[in-house]
Amino acid sequence: MASSSSGNPNNPEVRKDIVWNRWVIFSPARAKRPSDFKSKSPADPNPNQQCPFCIGHEHECAPEIFRVPTHDPDWKIRVIQNLYPALSRTLPEPQGSASTTGSVLTGFGFHDVVIETPVHPVQLSDLSPSQIGKVFLAYTERTRQLASHESIQYVQVFKNHGASAGASMSHSHSQMMALPVIPPSVSARLTSMKDHFDQTGKCFICEIQCKDLLIDSSTNFFSLVPFAATFPFEIWIVPRYHTAHFHELDAEKAVELGGLLKLMLRKMALQLNNPPFNYMIHTSPLHAKGSELAYNHWFIQIIPQLIGIAGFELGTGCYINPVFPEDAAKVLREVKVPESG
Repeated sequence: MASSSSGNPNNPEVRKDIVWNRWVIFSPARAKRPSDFKSKSPADPNPNQQCPFCIGHEHECAPEIFRVPTHDPDWKIRVIQNLYPALSRTLPEPQGSASTTGSVLTGFGFHDVVIETPVHPVQLSDLSPSQIGKVFLAYTERTRQLASHESIQYVQVFKNHGASAGASMSHSHSQMMALPVIPPSVSARLTSMKDHFDQTGKCFICEIQCKDLLIDSSTNFFSLVPFAATFPFEIWIVPRYHTAHFHELDAEKAVELGGLLKLMLRKMALQLNNPPFNYMIHTSPLHAKGSELAYNHWFIQIIPQLIGIAGFELGTGCYINPVFPEDAAKVLREVKVPESG
């Protein structure tokens, strides 16, 4: 069932996740065959529904930031304010203060929504590589706008697809949050990457290609299941070239990246019964110094929602994955995606 390095496919392993400096337990005895994994609650696109994100319903949404094409009533992408933001763009930019229980900042920041298509039944994986590339370029344009605020330290791009993945709207969309702090998981990632660079002189992400873990590749990007994947069938899409900031992605590479993301989402949907999923773009802090750029390397992480997080994971920060990454990669490599899709 699993091709662990111990030689016994039923033996559990504990692997070190170098990127986030944490341990992952691989326990194949807790799972059936990797090829049998299917989502029990596939994401439902509700094709007949109409909602505020549909074209013609723009007046029902929070204020628009920009659209693509600009000022075109027949828009393809809209970037809008989140109607229920986690942070407030109307507060003054933060000034730190102390309390008896810790540091306090005003809740200044930005929480935006990227509507990826004007048509409700269309999902991101239905779009062409060029259209997905334009979604990526909308992320980069908005990130550059947010970078003009000196107090904004980090921009997190993420997509929740399906109710159990956190999506409150079934219309295809993603979100962007601009934060006045660097989040703890980002700090942990950067610290771990710096430690590796200090020890080896190399960027860890530049070195992670491994034949047994690769799924597919293009000229400038490759996809793989990471060696210490936190979740079953977790996928990363990684630039082959060293690059620290996602928002420096150019138009040509955005189309290429769109093609590889589309392929991964379709493989995942076919193999895992169209599961709810999340993807996150892990990038560098906006104001990272020159020396930090040598070991920072952005990538996209895709997590299909197949298992829950319970008390052990919450209590320890150590995750249990029932599928060895080598097995997940092999299964995904072998999924045949119809060319007409």
